[in-house]
Amino acid sequence: MILLLACLLIWIPIYMVVSGCFMRGEELKEYIGVVLDQGNGYVAWPLLPIYPTLKSFVELLFDAPQFFVMFWNSCKQVLPAVFGQFLVAVPAAWSFARFRFPFKKFLFYIYIILMILPFQVTIVSSYLVLNHLHILDTHLAIILPAIFSTFPVFIMTKFFKGIPEELMEAARLDGAGEAYIFFRIGIPLGNAGIISALILSFIELWNCIEQPLTFLRDKSYWPLSLYLPQISVDNLGVSFIASMIMMLPAVLIFLKGQEYLEQGIVASGIKQ
Repeated sequence: MILLLACLLIWIPIYMVVSGCFMRGEELKEYIGVVLDQGNGYVAWPLLPIYPTLKSFVELLFDAPQFFVMFWNSCKQVLPAVFGQFLVAVPAAWSFARFRFPFKKFLFYIYIILMILPFQVTIVSSYLVLNHLHILDTHLAIILPAIFSTFPVFIMTKFFKGIPEELMEAARLDGAGEAYIFFRIGIPLGNAGIISALILSFIELWNCIEQPLTFLRDKSYWPLSLYLPQISVDNLGVSFIASMIMMLPAVLIFLKGQEYLEQGIVASGIKQ
């Protein structure tokens, strides 16, 4: 019963978003206008819309070209960033996990420190670097810092360390080189960690707000995560539709990669 109640509490916001997509703006203002207008009273929410309508869908999908611009901006920023993380983080994590080199622990500690630092701490230095590279107000201002994010390296390193060393030694005895071991053993056995890190990075980048607000002054480059704050009280129906559309890619990718996330959690708990 306790678990059932907890599940219901988790699903309530999702249900409100989905059902709110089929309500008129006037009906939404009647239910939650108390919060938005900072008035007195209580928020109410019906089990089903009283007057279901698709008006909000039409307003967003046919009368709001800015929404599609920001949606494709998100795709242009997030997808290259995640692909770049794969190209950079995978070999970096493999090096930290399987090789010995000078100052290895020191460099990895720096990675950990940079990972736990909030964005507000590094905002000035990041802004100065991007300004020096003359890529502010471009998609690269979001893509480039994300490619060299330390979080995927930290996660993947833990998974690569879990690969038994005896397997590497057996491959070397059979004449396999380091590149062969990396591509044919390391990446296949560490795919759960790689996919887990990339899924988490996608969700973080898809929903990021502070970086675009700081590095993108030109609104034509703004991603979809900055669309919702611009919606006024008069367009409540549109806000619910936009919220659902923005939520769908992250949810679908999470569900598609749920098996890999579970494998990654199991793998992280196995010790040789």
